[in-house]
Amino acid sequence: MPERTRGRRAAVARMWRGRLPRGIAAALAVLVVLPVVTAGAALRLAYTGDLKDGTRTRGRDAVWLGHAWVDGRKDDKDLAALARRIEGTGVRDLYVHAGPLEHDGTLPAGRYPRAAWLIAAVHRALPGVRVHAWLGDVLAGEGPDGLRLARAATREAVRRSAAQVLDAGFDGVHVDLEPLHSGDRDFLLLLDELHALTRGRAAALSVAAAQIDPLPALHTAAGALTGNPKWWSQAYFARVARRVDQIAVMSYDTAMPLASLYGGYVAQQTSLALAAVPAGTDLLMGLPFYREEDMSHHGYAETPAAAIHGLRLALGRGDAHRERFGVGLYVDFAATESDWAAYRAGWGETARA
Repeated sequence: MPERTRGRRAAVARMWRGRLPRGIAAALAVLVVLPVVTAGAALRLAYTGDLKDGTRTRGRDAVWLGHAWVDGRKDDKDLAALARRIEGTGVRDLYVHAGPLEHDGTLPAGRYPRAAWLIAAVHRALPGVRVHAWLGDVLAGEGPDGLRLARAATREAVRRSAAQVLDAGFDGVHVDLEPLHSGDRDFLLLLDELHALTRGRAAALSVAAAQIDPLPALHTAAGALTGNPKWWSQAYFARVARRVDQIAVMSYDTAMPLASLYGGYVAQQTSLALAAVPAGTDLLMGLPFYREEDMSHHGYAETPAAAIHGLRLALGRGDAHRERFGVGLYVDFAATESDWAAYRAGWGETARA
């Protein structure tokens, strides 16, 4: 081979050795950035449009209340303040933290010594408002410790714990078990057992639910990459919804960096949930009544106002006249005046006028 040809080929080889990494990097950037930009544009688009009349509270809203309400830290003055806080709003249900459950599914009665006072006081001060026992625990699976739903004895213990709080006078049972992976059949078995119990007691069964896959099978990809799928498939969400009286979507901790993107995400989640939840089940979309700043939650972006705007847009597009729909306010002990004001102005109060 002539020296000039060898030199030219060597120069071309050096050129490609220098450019190949940059070319791969550019291709990877397109593969990563383009879907993100496309998804962001779709969420921003979902946040646009006019709000329709009638997309206000149906009087089926709920608020999660901390453990202080049943362990002796709250008193009559606190209840009077709560009554003033929710007067004229759509709040009908109080999810009061009465747990946590033990990892074997049992619930020591000493965890809620002031439950009788709270239930009686709420029924007296807030006629028509129901008090649910919020029962939860960490599930085993992503760590060595936790509640194991695959064990029939554990599910039976959870059922007995639910009967225990109903015996104590609670109007319903609210179940929050995390992290719960999409497709978990043992959870469905538990819900079947719990719903048979609550129906027999004329009580309500509600559940805190994960968000729905914004893209098909995203929970599968997330599970493979991180070990925590985060989302449920829409089909699994529907299977859970058919087994309860209320399903409350934990539509926060989304990692969205802008209020418009968060609102668009809530609009998308609301549309997906509306399509999955049967007409006989209450659908509640969670509102973030707290502020944190980490990788999964940006308090400046995840606001109640953005969530309300997004869910109202979706409700107007999908099922503006659906009666069994509301919002869940999470959580009372972290809420600010601005959170409550946003709820009243955007969703909870004007509709009552």
